[in-house]
Amino acid sequence: MKLNALAIAALAIAAALLAAGCSGQNKEANQMNPLVVIETTKGTIEIELYPQQAPVTVENFLKYMNDGFYDGTIFHRVIPGFMVQGGGFTADSAQKPTDEPIKLESNNGLKNEIGTVAMARTMVPDSATSQFFINIANNEFLNYAPGNDGYAVFGKVASGMEAVNAIAAVQTGSRGGNSDWPVKDVVITKAYAKK
Repeated sequence: MKLNALAIAALAIAAALLAAGCSGQNKEANQMNPLVVIETTKGTIEIELYPQQAPVTVENFLKYMNDGFYDGTIFHRVIPGFMVQGGGFTADSAQKPTDEPIKLESNNGLKNEIGTVAMARTMVPDSATSQFFINIANNEFLNYAPGNDGYAVFGKVASGMEAVNAIAAVQTGSRGGNSDWPVKDVVITKAYAKK
């Protein structure tokens, strides 16, 4: 009996140490994920990127950001209870020229949940370029599943959901053939890596 109690206690201690070690590794991995800052006319949003789950998508987003592409673009599609989308149009309704589309990475285990950031695309799976959206609802129908290509989540809002919600609350109308366009521009004034 004494031996069993001792063995159980040793196993419990070993399990606790293993769990503590694993949580420390996860914390380190999270600290290594890049953080980017998107300053907008509605507030500042910080986004943690997930390069391990979506390497092509994160590299693509960072290239656009580092090139200054997002500076001066607007959130051009705002649908309350769904998402806010930006990163492709300027305030004069002009669509910016982009690089070649990237491969869809929606089958990466990340879900389109409140606060996650995903790439916008056309109906063609491998068509994402610069535009991204921030989910303001749990949009399960956007997740990868057999028979559903889904939309590639590559990050999550780390802080600034109040700015995202402020964007989601703006009045919208139609502009240049696009509906759900904010009546008053919501501009990305600057996007950069957090140091």
